[in-house]
Amino acid sequence: MRSQPSRRSLLRHSLYGAAALICPHTYPLRSVSAAPIDPNDKIKVTKIETFVLKNSWVFVKISTDAGITGWGEMLKDDAKACAAGALEVGDYLIGKDPRPVVHHWQAIHRGAFYRGGPIKTAISSGIDQALWDITGKCFGVPVYKLLGGPTRDRAFVYGTPDERTGVKAMKVSRWTSRKAFKYTEGQKFVDEAVERFADLKARYPGVDIALDFHGAVQPTTASLLIKALEPHKPWFYEEVVQALNVDVMAELAKKTHIPLATGERIFTKWGFREILEKKAAMILQPDVNYAGGITELRLIAGMAEAYYAPLAPHNPNGPCSLAASLQIAACIPNFMVQERGDREHELLAEPLPPVRNGYRPIPDGPGLGITIDENKLMDQVGEPEEYLPEFDPDDGSIVDW
Repeated sequence: MRSQPSRRSLLRHSLYGAAALICPHTYPLRSVSAAPIDPNDKIKVTKIETFVLKNSWVFVKISTDAGITGWGEMLKDDAKACAAGALEVGDYLIGKDPRPVVHHWQAIHRGAFYRGGPIKTAISSGIDQALWDITGKCFGVPVYKLLGGPTRDRAFVYGTPDERTGVKAMKVSRWTSRKAFKYTEGQKFVDEAVERFADLKARYPGVDIALDFHGAVQPTTASLLIKALEPHKPWFYEEVVQALNVDVMAELAKKTHIPLATGERIFTKWGFREILEKKAAMILQPDVNYAGGITELRLIAGMAEAYYAPLAPHNPNGPCSLAASLQIAACIPNFMVQERGDREHELLAEPLPPVRNGYRPIPDGPGLGITIDENKLMDQVGEPEEYLPEFDPDDGSIVDW
C-alpha cells in the first residue's frame, strides 16, 4: 500500500510546480529544498559544517532534514580553533529541532564548564546565527520579525564616503605615520596625530569621522591624544585602551567630552555589564560573530538602553556578519550605526539592497535575508592568515597588535 504524502512534501511540490509554470528554467529541482515548512512540522538538525577561508573568515553551515540550511560566521582570529569547536557542538545539536534558538544558546553556554572568552563565545555566535537563519526560513520571515521588529526599515552606515551611496560617516584607525607603540609618546607624535586628523577633516567636510585607537595605545599616551584631538571634534574614540582593565577606560572617559566606544574584544552580556556600570563607554560595539550572536546582542542592546547607550555593531567580516547585524539594527530601539555597512560581498548569490543616502535597507528575505553562493565560498577556502607579534623597531620589545 502506498503511503500518503506528508504535508511538507505536498507543500514543496506545489511550490515547485507553481514556480516551474512561471519560469521553468529559473527554478532547478534543488531549489525545492529551500521552501518554507509548516510551523507545526517536525524538523531536526542533520549536519554541521565549517569553512575556513584564506582571509581568515570562518563560516558555519547547519543542515536539516527539511532541506533548509542556516549560515553563520565566527571569530577570524584563531580561525581553526573556532571551526573545530563548532563541529564539536554537533554532539549536542544534531538530531534536535533547530528552532528553540535561545534554549540551544543556553545549552551550549551553560553546558560548558569553562565559559566566555573569544573562542567559546565565537562558537556560540556562529551556531546562533545559523539557527536563527533556519528559524526565519521555517516561518518565511526575516529574523527581526521574530524578535519584535521592525523598529526601522533602514540602517545608518559608515564606511567610505561616496556621493553614489551617500555615505557620510567614516572611521580611521591609522591617522599617524606609525603606531603609538611607546608607553608614553612625546609631543612630536601628538602634534603629528592632531595635524593629520585636522587634514582629514578638511578633506571630508560634513563627514563624521571616528578615531579607532584599536587598543594599541597605552593609557599615558591615550590621555594626551584624547584631549589634543578634542578641538577637531572626532565623532567618537574607539577602544582607546585595551578592554582588559575597564577601570582604566572609565578614568579616561571622565577626561573628555568626546564619546568613547568599545566592544570588539568584549563578550556576552556579562562583559558589557561592567562597561555600562563603570561608565567606561557611551557607545557599545558588540560583534555578532563573537559577542554571543543575535541572541546575545539583543540582550546587550536591552541592557544598554537602560543606560541610554546606543549600539554600533562591530563588523570587519563577511556577509553573515553584516546581515545578522542588520537584523539586530531592525529590532532594537537604540541602534546608532553599522560599521562597514556599505560593503558589498562577493560571496552572495544575490547582492544586498544598495546603500542610498547613507542608509542600508534591512534585508527582508527569510532568515538572515541572504543566500551564500557555496561555489564562490569554496573557491576561497584555504589556510587562514597568520597573526604574528609586532615589535618596537627601536628596542625590539613587543607592542600591542
